Amino acid sequence: MKKIIGFLAIIILMSGCGESFLDTENLTKKDSQSFPKKPGDAEQVLTSVYRQLIEPDDPKGSVFMLSEIMSDERFGAGGLDDRFIRALATFRKIGENDYGTLWSNYYSGIYRVNFLISSLDNVNWDSEEQRNRIEGEAYFMRAYFYFDLARIYGTVPLVTEPTPQNNPKASAEELFAQIGTDLKIAIEKLPTTPYTVAWGNANLGHATKWAAEGIMARAFLFYTGYYKQTTMGDITKEQVIGWVDDCVGHSGHTLLPDFRSLWPYSYSQEYPYAKDNSLHYVGEDGANTEAVFVHRHFGWNYLGRNLEVLFFGFRYQDNYADCFPFGQGWGGGTVNPNTFAAWNVNDIRRKGSILDVRDASEDVNYQVGKESQMEDTYLFAKKYIPINVKREDGSILAYIKDMRPEYAFPGLDYQSENMQDYISLRFADILLMGAELGSSQAQNYLDRVRSRAGLPSVPVTLDNIKSERRWELAFEGLRYFDLLRWHDENKITENQTNVDVLNIGKEAKLNVRFRPETGGFLPILLNQIELSGGILVQNPGWEGADAIFSE
Repeated sequence: MKKIIGFLAIIILMSGCGESFLDTENLTKKDSQSFPKKPGDAEQVLTSVYRQLIEPDDPKGSVFMLSEIMSDERFGAGGLDDRFIRALATFRKIGENDYGTLWSNYYSGIYRVNFLISSLDNVNWDSEEQRNRIEGEAYFMRAYFYFDLARIYGTVPLVTEPTPQNNPKASAEELFAQIGTDLKIAIEKLPTTPYTVAWGNANLGHATKWAAEGIMARAFLFYTGYYKQTTMGDITKEQVIGWVDDCVGHSGHTLLPDFRSLWPYSYSQEYPYAKDNSLHYVGEDGANTEAVFVHRHFGWNYLGRNLEVLFFGFRYQDNYADCFPFGQGWGGGTVNPNTFAAWNVNDIRRKGSILDVRDASEDVNYQVGKESQMEDTYLFAKKYIPINVKREDGSILAYIKDMRPEYAFPGLDYQSENMQDYISLRFADILLMGAELGSSQAQNYLDRVRSRAGLPSVPVTLDNIKSERRWELAFEGLRYFDLLRWHDENKITENQTNVDVLNIGKEAKLNVRFRPETGGFLPILLNQIELSGGILVQNPGWEGADAIFSE
């Protein structure tokens, strides 16, 4: 821990979201005596906080990707040499520091938040409203970082000051009480401005009161479910329901008319599925009224790319024109056939979420077994996958911002052009959380989600809500955490037993066993345990031969 906090004492302020973030001046020579002093300075620190949500070099730094691979919806897959991803899928490790990128990124983000919060009194603010907004966003982000760390690693050290510390793990009670406190401050300080297209165009990627209310519900459901508690610190279920109802009633967010418009494949009118269903991509600007909180991707030379999207693409096909609009990637995260088979064929979200390359109507000429592809199932998740666009001369580009070819920079390749935003929280999720929490509007909330999918009303029961969350939110990084908090971890083993796959084009059987001894959490880095002098201790289930991946 000394290494973590000591390293964070040297703040390297990079930029985070919005189209201008790469133009931010170098701030490495500024210190707390001279910076921040102006509101613009505080904005720059805040931007550097958001930047920590994007990991351009290591997919293991993504909560979205980690949770997807550990769920029962996907397999590790990838190439023969991509052993780390298959180790993750089987709840094992290859080395002692495999899963450290997220740890270091997020503690760096936490330091930046703590630095900003401690500096607020030193800034000459233009107005109290301006300070409240930046302060609210900072508290939101600290809660967001800690909540993700808690879902991935279990209990972790709690640091709320920008000073070097060597803390042991906080208890779950302490950690989630802090998360609740920070989110409550964010809810109280952030503006009550309803979402509009104009507001979204100017502020997309920033935390809002509505995002804080939604993440509060998510954190409350996880903590009270996983740890079998009735409150989260001082936060009660009644308060959380009130915040969810407030978000639904006053945020300005709403469901898009067509679920499929959320995903970039709907952009291409050369894609038969999009053309035949008159689909139109809503895009990544303010028009997407369903996106409540997003991780923004924008830049070049790998700095802003969405590495998760790249990882989930087709593995090294010979001719990507035959796969259009789907693009090149690393072949990770193939879809479990049992998920596809269990899905109601009358639910438009089935084909709207999963690409079956054997389906002639998809018009995709996919080559099996390319570049040592492992755990191939012919099934790929459509929501986050490389999408190609064409220039006027017919040449093909990988996905670039807003699907506009003029955004391409000279010399880019498929590994740096994937810029799709990740929607961390959308309005449909808030509706389903409100139904699960027991809002007086629960039936209406559930019906709204099902009606958009063309499905009839069903009673508001936990089983029906579980089912609806599975299909509405598939492949969005939520299924694994839902299984943990519902204590349905057994489904991870049940749904991944004796499954037919192709390893380098040859038929094989895949069996994945969830290891309950881990509690569903990943290991703490050995180098951090050693540097803490024994203050940090390893998570259960990660010592001994059974924790080591061998293939």
